[in-house]
Amino acid sequence: MDRYDQYGRVGRPVVNTTDSINVEFGLSLIQILNVDERNQVLETNVWFTYNWVDIMLTWNKTEHDGIDSVRVPSDKVWLPDIVLYNFADPRLKEQREALVVVDNNGGVLWVPQAILRSSCQFETTYFPFDQQICKLKFGSWTYDGTKLDLNFLRNEQNFSLTDYIPGTEWEIIENIGNKTELFYDCCPNTPYPDLTFYLTIKRKVAFYSFILILPCALLSLLTLVIFWVPPESPAKLVLGMNVFVAFFVLLLLLSESTPKAADSVPLIGAYFCLSMVMITFSTILSTIVANMFFRGVRINRAPRWLRVLMIDVVARVFMIRDKLIDPATEAQQKYNWAMRKTGEKNTTELKCAKVRLLDDGKEERFCNPSNEQHDQQTIIHNNIDMDRLSLMRSTLADDIRIIREIMENYRDKKAKAETKENNLKEWKIICCVTDRLFFLLYLIINIIGIVVIFFGH
Repeated sequence: MDRYDQYGRVGRPVVNTTDSINVEFGLSLIQILNVDERNQVLETNVWFTYNWVDIMLTWNKTEHDGIDSVRVPSDKVWLPDIVLYNFADPRLKEQREALVVVDNNGGVLWVPQAILRSSCQFETTYFPFDQQICKLKFGSWTYDGTKLDLNFLRNEQNFSLTDYIPGTEWEIIENIGNKTELFYDCCPNTPYPDLTFYLTIKRKVAFYSFILILPCALLSLLTLVIFWVPPESPAKLVLGMNVFVAFFVLLLLLSESTPKAADSVPLIGAYFCLSMVMITFSTILSTIVANMFFRGVRINRAPRWLRVLMIDVVARVFMIRDKLIDPATEAQQKYNWAMRKTGEKNTTELKCAKVRLLDDGKEERFCNPSNEQHDQQTIIHNNIDMDRLSLMRSTLADDIRIIREIMENYRDKKAKAETKENNLKEWKIICCVTDRLFFLLYLIINIIGIVVIFFGH
């Protein structure tokens, strides 16, 4: 120690300035304290192990009662400036104070404790079935490789896990280390050695299985049920909104565990969002049908392209068209539409038909001029009063006109009611087919999502 008082502890303890000090460095992992994915920080409890030879700390043990080792304060001797390159720690000092063990040959052993906070880029694509690879890079901050050479302690290129305390959330899959030499911009001609430890950890999913996976599976089943509820039922809207809110709550829980500006979006989060989108589409469709069904507003016929796509194409693919549409009803609808386009029958024929129906064919003369002339001759021949005949004809014509107006009004109302009912039925069929389409898409997405999330990594 008197030598350090004489020469100081700033310079390296070497005989010649061209000599290099070989520092052996080891790292013992005690505990993984925190994996802060939001701030991209890994916090660990470790023990450093330094071993080097200090020529200023040598003595002849035979001259000192056989003492071969002593413990001295670390601030009294030279220490290598080995630091963590990728630190993410606001504290000024990360190590705890520890004595230095020195033997009579100058060998120095220093084992300080430390709480390390290192930056680590987390991949959250397969959360919570993810595994992360974090590195801890150590090297001298001021000495290059010609002044201080850094090597693994006892050539063990990994963390020492002898005293490791297993965590409740993460388990260690692999840990390795390697030595590299880099040339930095400040000193392009001198190498700087460093030791990098790689730690591969995997998340334990027991906790997340109850707060994310199980609710997600149950909500997925409820979502499948939504597509089978009749579109005009108000329960479909209520159930859809409740499931939507539940998925949103799960999405908020997921956001608390993942970085806000992550390069990759968790697949389970994308699954939540996609489920919400499909529930929204189904709810909007159900709202339209329920509005038409309960409010009784004027219903326009579905666009032709929508009818062809859903009823003639998609329904046939799903083999449900015959169950939704009765062939006889379809034929009658086509006939009604054709008749409506063609126009009504001749008014005179319709009036004559009504006259024959009411008078049992006795007033045939109103529909056939020749018959009418023949009847007039018969009346004249039989000396029938012409005034009485004119009065009867006028009364019958008024009655026929009134009956015709009543029947035309009834026919128009019935046609409008049938049109409204047919339009509503078409919309219901389109909604049912669309729900089946969403059901199939959602089922396929569920299967693909399960395969990718559980087996893709």
